[in-house]
Amino acid sequence: MLSYVGISILKGQTLTNIEKSEDNEEMFFYTNDGKKYKMYHEEDCCESVSIEDISGDLNDLIGEPIIMADEVSNNDPINPDIEFDSFTWTYYKLATVKGYVTIRWYGESNGEYSESVDFYKIDSNQ
Repeated sequence: MLSYVGISILKGQTLTNIEKSEDNEEMFFYTNDGKKYKMYHEEDCCESVSIEDISGDLNDLIGEPIIMADEVSNNDPINPDIEFDSFTWTYYKLATVKGYVTIRWYGESNGEYSESVDFYKIDSNQ
């Protein structure tokens, strides 16, 4: 079972592992107290949302408490010839004393569907 929590729940927690799917559509975060979190977009029909870029070293987030866990999004065009009616950039900014990482997601659609990224806690019975 998934419970929506938001990325800020990671602040103060210590990660032991981070996994990214090969298709760039999911990330999993594991904490030292046995919690597991999932970052993804539940696709509906006419949209596409995936990880566009990761700036920084994910290993810098392992083994030290998270001191920053923020989400920022916008839909400012970077290409005036964009072919989709709607798009959203979502940035997840995470940091420990070892370093800083930005995970950039990009979503596009015909304007009728969500382009948001969700962050969920996976209940331990799964």
